[in-house]
Amino acid sequence: MRTVALLIASNIFMTFAWYGNLKFKELPLWKAILISWGIAFFEYCLMVPANRGGYFSGTFSAAQLKITQEVVTLIVFALFSVFYLKEGLRWNYAVSFFFILCAVFFAFRKFE
Repeated sequence: MRTVALLIASNIFMTFAWYGNLKFKELPLWKAILISWGIAFFEYCLMVPANRGGYFSGTFSAAQLKITQEVVTLIVFALFSVFYLKEGLRWNYAVSFFFILCAVFFAFRKFE
């Protein structure tokens, strides 16, 4: 659970680092880049321990970590785009998320 909590927190920082500047059209590109780098530093401070802890504890394989991270990223981004950027979610986005969740099922399923 610690790994997933760190992944969620790191993805919140990552989403703001990558997409937060979209609300500030007047912000010069060089400032947006520097601010984004500053925010991304904190993302890395959370992501690296999440990956190392999940992997070295034997809880997750590297592939499972990556797939989990992608699902967390999409959930965080969907909330961010709706509540921060004020964009709507369309039906085809929901279908896309469903197929990614299918990938999670297959990644964590033990096939004999």
